[in-house]
Amino acid sequence: MSVESFDPQAVTVEITDKAAAHFKKQLQADSNGARGVRLSIKESGCTGYMYVLDLVPEARDGDEIIHLADGVEVYLDPASLPVIRGTTIDFVTEGVNRQLAFLNPNARDYCGCGESFNIG
Repeated sequence: MSVESFDPQAVTVEITDKAAAHFKKQLQADSNGARGVRLSIKESGCTGYMYVLDLVPEARDGDEIIHLADGVEVYLDPASLPVIRGTTIDFVTEGVNRQLAFLNPNARDYCGCGESFNIG
């Protein structure tokens, strides 16, 4: 049996300034009045899990909230925390493409298309 220590002050997910600016831009463009971005995972793809980002009006009960600059909030699904803990979210440019990148220390394998990952 192993024992994990839990530090409630530890950052669960780190969001770079570039990713925060991207989230702010997406929220400003949303016509449905979203106030935050909710991060969760779902079982999908060829390797197991995929990230899900939704623009939402508010956090759900139990969500962990990360407050970013300019009033932007990111809500973390509590059921997804064991898989996303320690992840850094960045907004990167690769050639002519710009996209969010998830640097997850828990991920072991990625599918060839980059849409899903495995933690096993």
